[in-house]
Amino acid sequence: MTADSPFEAFRQAEALLADRQPLAALRALAPVLEVAPNARSVHLLAGRAYLLSAQLRRAEHSFNRVLEIDPSDHYARFALGRALERQGRLTEAHAQFRMAATMHPIPDYMEALGELRARIALTEEGPASGTNG
Repeated sequence: MTADSPFEAFRQAEALLADRQPLAALRALAPVLEVAPNARSVHLLAGRAYLLSAQLRRAEHSFNRVLEIDPSDHYARFALGRALERQGRLTEAHAQFRMAATMHPIPDYMEALGELRARIALTEEGPASGTNG
């Protein structure tokens, strides 16, 4: 299936990502990124595909690009937090989750923030404090 216009290619990439085919979605999205390098929605979709395909640095770059275009995008902050968390960069992830939850306090953001805070607390305690004796 080929797309004749950037709009069709974008829609095709969305459908492929919905079908959990992130690499195919990225292939469909590549020409759209070339013709619309400043389109927030294009970078957001690319970031989601990179995140789903575990290309975490590329996901980070895409979400940062979204935030350059629109610093108030709470979902991009949350998704950037996920990418950072998966890279083990917990303090940076915490900052992004906190901002996302402050901007838009939905349960998903609040839960992710709480879970990450607990994970950071466990990490700070260290393995010695978790022993029984």
